[in-house]
Amino acid sequence: MRTRLGGVYYLLAWTLTWGFSAAPTLHLAHGLIGIAFFALMLLLRLLHRLPGEQTPQTLQRWLDRHWALILLTALAWGSVHAWTLNNPLFARSWLIATLGTIAFSTALAYSFAMSRRRAIVALLLLYLPGLLALASQGPAQHPTLITLGFYLSYLCLALNRSHHEYHDTLGLELKLLAQQQALEHLSRTDSLTQLGNRHQFNNLFPAMVANARRQQTPLALVLLDIDFFKRVNDEHGHASGDACLSAFAALMRQVFRRGGDALLRLGGEEFGVLMPDTSLAQASLLAEQFRQALLEQGVEIQGRRQPLTASLGVGCFDALQDDSAEAFFRRVDAALYLAKGRGRNRLVQAPACNGPLQSSSAPLS
Repeated sequence: MRTRLGGVYYLLAWTLTWGFSAAPTLHLAHGLIGIAFFALMLLLRLLHRLPGEQTPQTLQRWLDRHWALILLTALAWGSVHAWTLNNPLFARSWLIATLGTIAFSTALAYSFAMSRRRAIVALLLLYLPGLLALASQGPAQHPTLITLGFYLSYLCLALNRSHHEYHDTLGLELKLLAQQQALEHLSRTDSLTQLGNRHQFNNLFPAMVANARRQQTPLALVLLDIDFFKRVNDEHGHASGDACLSAFAALMRQVFRRGGDALLRLGGEEFGVLMPDTSLAQASLLAEQFRQALLEQGVEIQGRRQPLTASLGVGCFDALQDDSAEAFFRRVDAALYLAKGRGRNRLVQAPACNGPLQSSSAPLS
C-alpha cells in the first residue's frame, strides 16, 4: 500500500515541478516524458501484488521486484531534481523538486527501514544527484547544499534507529507468537502421553464429521480402552500406571502413523483415533493390528514386561444414521462397551445401517 501511494506522489511532484516552471510549453516533450514515466511506475506498483502461492522463493522474487521499483523510481527522481537545479527555466520550481526529494526520502527512511542497506541505497539515489548539482553551482548554493547534507545524515541515523526498532519489535512479536503457540499446544495436548486431549477432540471431531458429510468422504473413528487399568494402579502404583499410559500411546503412534490420523487421549485409560478418508475395513485392520501388537508386546513396568490388552470399538461415519457428530460417537462408543461386555481384548465394529455387529478377538494370554 505504501509503495502504491508513493507512486501517486512522485507523479504529482513532477507535474507540479514542470507545470510551475518558467515556460512549460518550451519543454513540453520533457514534461510529457516525465509524466509518462512516473505514470508507468505508478501502474507497475499497482500491478505488483503478492503471489498467490506464497513460498519463500516466490516471496523473495516478489520482494526483489518490489525494491527494484523503489530504487528505479528513486534514481529517476534524483535525476529529475538534479536536472531542474541545473536548468534556468526551472528556477521558479526548483524548490518544489527539492521539497519533493525531502518528502520522499523522509517517507522512505521511516517506511522501509526493515531493509537497511536497500533503503540507504534508495536515499543516496534520491539525494546525491541533487547534492552534486548544488555543489557544481558554486558558493551561492552552499547553504542549501550543507543543509540538505545534514538532513541526509539525520535520515541515515533515523533509518538505522528505525531498522533496529523494527527488528526488536519483530523479535518480540515472534517470541510472543511462539509462546502463544506453545500455550495453544499445551491446551490441546495431554501432558502425559503427548497425544491430543479431550479439548482438541471436542474441537476437531465435529469439524471432521461436517467435512465428511459435505465432501461425502469416509471418516473412521477408533475408540480404545485399556482393560483392567485400575489393577495396574492398585498393584504397581500410579507412577507405573502413568508409564503404562505412555507406553500405550507410544504403541498407538507406531501403528496409527499416517499423517492425517489424529491420535487422542480422551480421558483416563480411554483413547481415540480419528481417521479421515478411511473406510471401516481399513480402520478395523489397523485397529486389529494394534490390538494384536499390544497383546503380544504388553508394556514394561518397573523393568518387567507386563501383559496388557485393550477393548476397541470401530465405526465409520454414516450420514443415513448419524445425524450429528454426537450420534456417530455414541454408535462407536456402544461398540466399545459391547467389546468390554463380551469379555474385553476384542474389537467390535459399530454396525452400518441395518447391519449386524461384528467382532474379533484373541484368547487372553
